[in-house]
Amino acid sequence: MHTALPATADPAPPTSLSLSEALRFWLKLGFISFGGPAGQIALMHEELVDRRRWISEKRFLHALNYCMLLPGPEAQQLATYLGWLLHRTWGGVLAGMLFVLPSLFIITALAWLYMAHGDVPMVAGFFYGIKPAVTALVAQAAYRVGSRSLTNRWHWCIAVAAFAAIFALNVPFPLIVMAAAMVGFIGGKLRPAAFGGGAGHAKGGQHQDMRPALIDDDTPAPQHARFSWRRFWRVLVICVALWAMAMGSLAALYGPHSTLVQMGWFFTKAALMTFGGAYAVLPYVYQGAVEHFQWLTAVQMMDGLALGETTPGPLIMVVSFVAFVGGWTKAIFGSDSLLLAGTVAAAVATFFTFLPSFFFILLGGPFIESTHGNLKFTAPLAGITAAVVGVIVNLAVFFAWHVIWPRGLTGGMDWPSVVIGIAAAIALLRFKANVIHVIVAAGLAGLALRLLI
Repeated sequence: MHTALPATADPAPPTSLSLSEALRFWLKLGFISFGGPAGQIALMHEELVDRRRWISEKRFLHALNYCMLLPGPEAQQLATYLGWLLHRTWGGVLAGMLFVLPSLFIITALAWLYMAHGDVPMVAGFFYGIKPAVTALVAQAAYRVGSRSLTNRWHWCIAVAAFAAIFALNVPFPLIVMAAAMVGFIGGKLRPAAFGGGAGHAKGGQHQDMRPALIDDDTPAPQHARFSWRRFWRVLVICVALWAMAMGSLAALYGPHSTLVQMGWFFTKAALMTFGGAYAVLPYVYQGAVEHFQWLTAVQMMDGLALGETTPGPLIMVVSFVAFVGGWTKAIFGSDSLLLAGTVAAAVATFFTFLPSFFFILLGGPFIESTHGNLKFTAPLAGITAAVVGVIVNLAVFFAWHVIWPRGLTGGMDWPSVVIGIAAAIALLRFKANVIHVIVAAGLAGLALRLLI
């Protein structure tokens, strides 16, 4: 038996929705979307399905299933998809942009503070405590993805092989992804029961309120969401042209071998490698940004990941920090314009990282709206997901090495960092503590230790 709620607490479902009202929500979401993709998706579900009734449970999950199949940040892609479904192309573009822009501004400001004042004792002490907490976060990510995706011995073998390939043989991440996809494809033929499905996603419970939604289960797809080959080719040409124009402009202004052009190429490839979430592509970003291009150091990479965990927006926004530090370090506009260099580099990285996400949604959305059946992971994606676990474990080992032995084996263990890291891991894995609370507590612990010692 259900008790009726007051009208103010349970508003009637909308009969129409203006673009300005939707944009106010997407902007608000951009500033409060903490908690990683799971938290961001849960927030959208609560607001759009349960409270505002802009879209039904079934249609929301249908869109989410498609986004889960794509490379890139699924929460941002889901916002883009829903914005497109509600208000055509510009609705999708603006929803996706507003989901990202607040994070870009915050990350840029924090990156400037880090580069300009990172050697101040209080700032240095805070980051000293954050590093072991980040290691615990990566370990938690490996556990979370592994517990969901390693469901049989074939998956475990792929994960172990991926870890060995990147840890011992330093195999590039794209090659690991392609090999895992091939193994999954073959495994799907030979062992369909083991490779036929994929990891699920927590749906946050079934929606019990049967009030009609603006876009309900049986609402026909809007005219703009119906597939046509004419629209398909137009979207394809426009997206490729935008990428080519941006890359060509950078090459014409700064030279084909300039740092900004290198960033454009690199972060485009990174965007196409983000199967399994941001943690899966971080080893690739590390290989390129730290080892190959030397835009930043390993320690700076860890600090950037910590900032990404404590700011709203997708975790993949850590690439904006990487690019900011790279632009600053390389002084691409001269030693007197370091802030400008970092800001432009961060904007370039953000553009090339998220452009493919808009492309996938605007190009594939009409296909998805043509059927409302449940989508499943293919066998190659099951193989990729298993390999992702191995590369995340490698990232955890890499971070742990630099935290526990910051001066190498001969320099001895950093016991305070070990204690902070273990405490953070217990808080995250055992007590399911809030990520932001753990990072802030670890940072304050590091600050106290630096002030006392």
